[in-house]
Parts: sequence; C-alpha cells; structure tokens
Amino acid sequence: MHATARWVPSPTMPAANDRVKQILSWYASDNVGVKTNLARMMNHGSLAGTGKFVILPVDQGFEHGATRSFAPNPAAYDPDYHYQLAIDAGCNAYAAPLGSLEMSADRFAGQVPLILKLNNSDTLAKMDHPCSAVTASVTDALRLGCSAIGYTIYPGSGARNVMYEELRELVLEAKEVGLPTVVWAYARGEGLSKQGETAIDVIAYAAQISCQLGAHIVKVKPPKDFLEQPEAKKAFEKAGIPTKTPTDRAKHVVQSCFNGKRIVIFSGGEAKGTDDVLEEVRGLAAGGAFGSIMGRNAFQRPRAEALQLLSSVIEIFRKAG
Repeated sequence: MHATARWVPSPTMPAANDRVKQILSWYASDNVGVKTNLARMMNHGSLAGTGKFVILPVDQGFEHGATRSFAPNPAAYDPDYHYQLAIDAGCNAYAAPLGSLEMSADRFAGQVPLILKLNNSDTLAKMDHPCSAVTASVTDALRLGCSAIGYTIYPGSGARNVMYEELRELVLEAKEVGLPTVVWAYARGEGLSKQGETAIDVIAYAAQISCQLGAHIVKVKPPKDFLEQPEAKKAFEKAGIPTKTPTDRAKHVVQSCFNGKRIVIFSGGEAKGTDDVLEEVRGLAAGGAFGSIMGRNAFQRPRAEALQLLSSVIEIFRKAG
C-alpha cells in the first residue's frame, strides 16, 4: 500500500501565512483571480510571506525621456537590465509601460510578477491640466502574463475626472479577468502649489481617492510636513494629527487608506544619496508603510550598488514586521 503523498510548498511560493491571509481578507468582494494575483506578488521575492513590498518601477523613459532616465547608468537603456535587476534583487514585482514589458517578457517569462502601466504621459507638453494617455490595455496585461495593471491619476488636475472615470472602467475590466490594480496617485495641477503636491493633507487625500476608486494597491510620494488646504489645516489641528516626522505622516496616509486595510506603498522619488534613501525608508516603515516602489534610486546606480540598496530597503521592511 502506497503512502499518501503530502503536498509541500515550493520554496519560491510559500504557503500563505497569517499576515498574507489577513491582507487578502480585506479584499473579500474580489474574485479568486484577483486575490491569487495579490498573493502571487506577496509570496514572491525576498519579502515573500511578510505582506511587505519592494517593487521596481521603470516608466521614467516614457515620463522623462531615455537620456534623463538612463544616461547615469547606460546599461539601463536595455529593458532586459530592469527585468534582471528586479529578479536578482528579490523584488515582489516589476512595473513598466507596454513597450518595455513586450521587449523582454519572453526571455524572463515567469521569473518575476509583472505590472503593466496602462497610462503614461511625457514632459514635452506643458499643460495646466495634466492628463496621462491610455497606452495599453487589460488584454495586453493578460497576453504578457501580468499579475496586475497600473494606472496614474493626478488629483488636483482640471482633467482629473477623465482619469477617474477611465480608471473605474479599467478596474472593473481587470477585476473581471482576475487582475488587481495598482494606482499611482500623484497630485498635481494648477489648483495646487508645487509644495502642495507633496503636502501631507494632499497625499492622504489622493490615497483616499484611490481607495474609493477601487485600487488594490496605492502608490504615493512620501509626504512632507506641509498643509496645502486651509480647510484641511483646521481639521488636522482640531483632531490633533501629528505631522512633524516621516513616521507620523506615513501613519496618517496608511490610516487614510481604509484604516490600513488597503496596501499603500511609497515612491523613492528623484535620485538621492544612499543614506538619505534609507533614512526616509526607515521612517516610512516605522509608520506602517507596506513597502517601497523604487525606480531612479535603483536603476540609475551601477548594478552592484543598486542591488545593495534594494537589499537594505528589503531588510528594513522585513525588520519592521
């Protein structure tokens, strides 16, 4: 009589632990496909099973131009470089526009979860009402084996309602085929000052809007200790909400995402020194951030330095628990 075989999870896809199960329970209205893809990202890479994320995003070639993005590290002109960097660094996922993913998807099939950015903009046009163009589809994401779609909104833009309406349709379409949505919530437009784009009240508001539009994962910039809206300043003061430290501000943004029941991750922003990057990440992690999505601060460094930086960021989130 043969012994009954016992299933053993793959070392690259560990059984869902209590934290992953808890996070998935917050998405109870979603179908099995959406939750499977969320779990796939949470169970991949060096942070597998922790519920934390470090994602490599490389949409800067479209957004800022190839020279500004890749000249500091010429190896990064090649889309293969970014796939390999995300894999070797142990990232949860790699996010990019259609062309970059298509270029290398076959060579790296199945080696790292992919997020297809469905809209993008460039810096050639100077507009009072910024609005990204839809540049890919949910069908493209399925064809390339992606684990999620990504979409950028600009709260504060006069064209924001167009983006909100497009996003809602794309979220619904993606859900129907089992794909979660990552929303890049970047406040900008003539209604905001430059300083206001990263004000704590504006960042928290943009994060809340993203959750209300159906985002599964919200990406925002690290907020600064500044209040843009007079009405919000009164509300912050009345409620006694602290904003002095990065940890205070991260806590409030996480709270604004359905009291921490939506995944919110913070961008790395413009390239800066390693010590500055890690200090910022420590503050965010202490405030309950679910992770970092780090582009220029990674791929503009030489490969060895980038791997070391990403390893340090991963370790910070691992220790934060």
